[in-house]
Amino acid sequence: MTNFYRRRGKRALDLAVSLPLLALTSPIQVGVAFVVRCKLGKPVIFRQQRSGLHGRTIDILKFRTMSLQVDSAGKPRPDDERITAIGMFLRSSSLDELPNLLSVVKGDLSLVGPRPLLTDYLSAYSEMQFRRHEVLPGVTGWAQIHGRNTISWEQRFEFDVWYVDHLSLKLDLIVLWRTVIQAIGRRGVTAEGSVTMPPFTG
Repeated sequence: MTNFYRRRGKRALDLAVSLPLLALTSPIQVGVAFVVRCKLGKPVIFRQQRSGLHGRTIDILKFRTMSLQVDSAGKPRPDDERITAIGMFLRSSSLDELPNLLSVVKGDLSLVGPRPLLTDYLSAYSEMQFRRHEVLPGVTGWAQIHGRNTISWEQRFEFDVWYVDHLSLKLDLIVLWRTVIQAIGRRGVTAEGSVTMPPFTG
C-alpha cells in the first residue's frame, strides 16, 4: 500500500485537493494580487528557482511580500528592512503560498514534502541531507509543522529525511491538517533574529 501511494496515490491526492482549492481560492488570490499591486507595485508574483525532485531546477511562485529596496551598491537590503506589514500578514497566514497550487497541478510540487530550497545549497548538502530530494518537494511538510522557520537547519533536514522514509497517506493527511491549524495560529513564521530562515552554509 505504501509503495502504491508513493507511485500513484500521492499524485492523485495532490490533484484531488489542489484543483478544487484553486477554484475555491481564486477570488482570494485576485484580492491578494490587487492588494500587493497597490501596496508594493509590480511584480505581484515572486518567482524563484529552487531544487526539486532529484535536485532538478523548478520555479516556485508566491505573492510578493517584500519591497524592492536596494543599497547604494544596488544590492537588495536585508530582509528585515524590506519586509512589509502586508507581507508579514501574507506570510503568517500562508496566503503568499497560494500561487504554488499551480505548481502542484503541474507536478513540480506536491502538497506535502520537504520544502524546496535554493539551488545554491545543492553543493553544500551532505549525502544524508541530499536524500530530501528523493521525493517531490512540498508546499508544506513535516519540518513545517515542527517549527517551520524557528528550527535549525540540522533539525529541518532530519525531519525532511524522516518524512522521506515514512511517507504514507496517513502521514500526509496529518501534515495537511496540522498545517491548517498552524496557519490559523500563525506559528513558526520567523526565525530568531531574522524575518526569514538564515542562509544554509553547510
